Amino acid sequence: MYNASTLLQFLIGGISVGCIYGLVGVGFSVLYNASGIINFAQGGFVMLGGMVTYVLYSLVGLPLIAAMIAAIAFVALLGLVIEWTIIKPLRQRSASVFIMILATLACQILIENAALHLIDDKPHSLPYFTPGPPLQYAGIAIGLQTLWIIGVSLLIVFLLGLFYSRTQFGRAMRACAINPEVASILGMRVERMVASGFLLSAALGAIGGILITPTQYTAFFVGVPFTVSGFVAAIIGGLGNPLGAFIGGIVLGVLQSAGAVFIDAGYKNVVAFGVLLCVLFLRPQGFFKSLVE
Repeated sequence: MYNASTLLQFLIGGISVGCIYGLVGVGFSVLYNASGIINFAQGGFVMLGGMVTYVLYSLVGLPLIAAMIAAIAFVALLGLVIEWTIIKPLRQRSASVFIMILATLACQILIENAALHLIDDKPHSLPYFTPGPPLQYAGIAIGLQTLWIIGVSLLIVFLLGLFYSRTQFGRAMRACAINPEVASILGMRVERMVASGFLLSAALGAIGGILITPTQYTAFFVGVPFTVSGFVAAIIGGLGNPLGAFIGGIVLGVLQSAGAVFIDAGYKNVVAFGVLLCVLFLRPQGFFKSLVE
């Protein structure tokens, strides 16, 4: 039987990883708001965030902060390249959303194989952003990296909320997702909004990957689990609502942590899909209203 401090320790761990799921889910929502597309390469961006940072820091020798900034820029540019070379031509040919979703899934597989062959197949980690022992309180240990994960994630969600509610560009992205034809007639550059959505969602994935790598590891195969969990988070929160996706990620992380405690750690993805099925059955629109409805 677990005592209260042990359960709280698992809860904090669930919130920490849930914040990363939430950032991935926010990436899904950001792109959905801009284009109506679900990007199943989002987990690949998470993996690349950690892997590229590792290469630049450990192999090239850049300072950690410079390696992180360069990795985010690289992954964001890759998201833009995917939109320019794959999604944009499909949109110009009036391809269905289903075809474009399959294209993003193919991109996920290509990203994984590129990381495998260009880097290696071994797991890698990064140093903690702030070295030092964890904070201790009432028998609970809170790692400093956990505070970084939670703090940066909350800041990003707050800034995105301001972006969508207070800026003209954010409102234009939402308008293009609701009705791209009318938005185009009103002078909005729909293709620019879609490209911006890919760039922003890729950057969010990279940030999530960089934050989580010091506490876990990164490898070419970690993208798919993050894709699954991030998508479930977005569905729980209401696809198209970044704040809802972030909250959904935390809920999923806590449930997975509870599953690891009371069932078995190997059932983590079972919990994710079980939660997804329950949400689809009980409230398929999610628990928060989409911003593009």
